[in-house]
Amino acid sequence: MSPPPAKDPAHRGAAAAAAQEVWLLISDLVLDNQRRREVSEALGISFGRARTVRRLARRPMSMGELAAALGIDPANATGVVDDLEELGLVRRRPHPTDRRAKLVEATRKGKDMARRADAILATPPPALSALDAGDLDALRRILERVAGRA
Repeated sequence: MSPPPAKDPAHRGAAAAAAQEVWLLISDLVLDNQRRREVSEALGISFGRARTVRRLARRPMSMGELAAALGIDPANATGVVDDLEELGLVRRRPHPTDRRAKLVEATRKGKDMARRADAILATPPPALSALDAGDLDALRRILERVAGRA
């Protein structure tokens, strides 16, 4: 059986433009949502610091892993961890298999803070909550496919 014919360039261009428009809508919805500010105000730390604590509450990481997970320079990660350690939210401990490395993990206080942040971030915008079950199911299926989870 032969492969389906390639879509014409005009169709591909229209699809690419539509994908960009949808992506901008998703980005605006997530990035402009006030949840980030709510997290910062509730926890008394920047959203970036809260994001770090949330990552470490899931699992301990080496400094290199943490920097990569956050998309920041290792030197910046060290400064962030220093600040969070001072607040009692994370701690460094020896890596179990690499004597040259340290693992960073959330403390009990840090894990509690991460749970508070997650609860705030998990609150959907009112317009999303107002969608009916069918629309939410369709949106979930689409997002799972886009995320490669379907």
